[in-house]
Amino acid sequence: MAAPYANAKPFADTIQITASRIPAASSDTISDTLTIGAEQIAQSGAGNIVDLLQRQRGIEIARNGGAGTTSSVFIRGANGNQSIVLVDGVRIASSTTGTANWSAIPLTAIDHIEIVYGPLSTMYGADAIGGVIQIFTRKGDGAPALTAFAGYGSDNTRAADIAISGSSGSEHPLRYALSAGKEQSDGYSATRDGQFSYNPDRDGYDKQSVAAQVSLQLAAGHEIGALLVHSKMEAQYDNGVKIAYDTHNQQQLQTTAVYTRNQILPNWSSLLQVAQARDELGSYTNTSADGISQLDTRQTSYSWQNDVRIGDDTLQLLYDRREEEVISSSTPVLNRSRSTNAYAASYHAQRGEHLIETSIRRDNSIYGAQNTGAAGYAYRITPALRASASIGTSFRAPTYNELYYPGFGLPSNRPEHGRNRELGLRYDDGLTLLNASYYHNRLTDLLVTSTPCPGTGKSSCAYNVNHALLQGLTLSGSRKLGHFRLNASVDLQDPVDETTDKRLARRAQRHGSLALDYSAGALSGGVELQASGERFDDAANKNRLGGYALLNLYASWRFTQDWSALVRWNNVANKQYDLARYYNTPGSKVFAGLRYGYK
Repeated sequence: MAAPYANAKPFADTIQITASRIPAASSDTISDTLTIGAEQIAQSGAGNIVDLLQRQRGIEIARNGGAGTTSSVFIRGANGNQSIVLVDGVRIASSTTGTANWSAIPLTAIDHIEIVYGPLSTMYGADAIGGVIQIFTRKGDGAPALTAFAGYGSDNTRAADIAISGSSGSEHPLRYALSAGKEQSDGYSATRDGQFSYNPDRDGYDKQSVAAQVSLQLAAGHEIGALLVHSKMEAQYDNGVKIAYDTHNQQQLQTTAVYTRNQILPNWSSLLQVAQARDELGSYTNTSADGISQLDTRQTSYSWQNDVRIGDDTLQLLYDRREEEVISSSTPVLNRSRSTNAYAASYHAQRGEHLIETSIRRDNSIYGAQNTGAAGYAYRITPALRASASIGTSFRAPTYNELYYPGFGLPSNRPEHGRNRELGLRYDDGLTLLNASYYHNRLTDLLVTSTPCPGTGKSSCAYNVNHALLQGLTLSGSRKLGHFRLNASVDLQDPVDETTDKRLARRAQRHGSLALDYSAGALSGGVELQASGERFDDAANKNRLGGYALLNLYASWRFTQDWSALVRWNNVANKQYDLARYYNTPGSKVFAGLRYGYK
């Protein structure tokens, strides 16, 4: 887990939205959650969101080279396409691969991140098997405030961003936030010798982004608003062709939304939102037309959420509609569309020291009707100690590639299904935070690549054949010791393909972190250790990826009220390790920067 700070609030004071779609204190949320705050992100020195997530409990990553290349994020051992990523409530993912374009997400626009571990299909529908990660961009409030940052580091990495936010403060306040950022890096070779696509040149990236939020309070309890995040990145990669032309991708990620939030009755609030997410990927292998491939995903969503207070309880009624469209301008052509309509209801109750949550949902699409349900219970044994238990079902919809890709997809493929059981124990007295979560998530109808394809004559295909079991224990703790704070986490897991009795690719049985943070006056800093056991790069468990341990150092100095400096040294020992076979990982890297203002 990334290091929090000595003056951080107790865990119980954190307000969480993602777990139940309504603001709730973490102490009143049964799901296992984690929040990465704005100051934590600013002080981390992380160059991208994948590096930031890699330091969190319950999360592993795989990446085909540097920061601009393809990345996968595994939550509790689940595949990268078995978790949902949201930006301000807008789902982002490619409909062809089912995964989010992590490299295009601008870290500079992020205010905070919420992670919910475990299935949340009753809240968000398809794909929420391993968990949900929601990214929140900056919001405006109070007097106008300006922040700016500029930094430089290894590989000629340059980053800069500027933001302004605030509120008019009138009877009908207009809140606004606008940010823009740019990142560039010469990078390093994505592949190493032995990979078929090896090319020893540097593979860098250039990313620009803007984000904006605006809202207007029409009257007490009535608000309208709009959101925008746009990121454009050009990233080089290796394809084995050692010529003057650099093969590269051009990626664009955009989310837009308009909403109205209304207090219809004293106990009834409504949120109506229309949003669109666009994921565009163009690959350029040479200067001719046949060297260009374009594949775009457009998702339009309509959501109407109603929260009704019944005493201390909350009844939530939800309607969701998601329209997906894939447009390709190259061979093979994969122009398809589908829509999903969903209805959901949940009930959150509190009776003294007892917490109860129940939820049901029905999704209807071309892959058939999918019903999911969840129930959870928690009991406060003492004011600091709480025990919880929950069960829940989930599903993942087949991607367009698994259904329609020529020579590979099968229109008869069915959704994957998950059934999770979980136990939790949490202790938080304001000085010491201890958390333990045990989960047992059984997956059926797992879609895998089958060679040959049974009963079709195809050489290979995506096929419903496998069963998998994701089970594990996550332990984490934090303790304040004067000006110091000690943080630790360990994941003991066994993500297994039960059909073959092999471990799922690129997932370790053990991984964790240890950090000691110091904060006194204007100075703060710390040391962090990340470690992972061995993994396998393939489903057959023949290609071993060795375990590794990385040592990182970080420090910051606020030398005036408005100005601060930070420096981070990652992989101090210059450890060579693998996240994917034959793909390079960062060696010893230093990054330093200056920041003006903080909000």
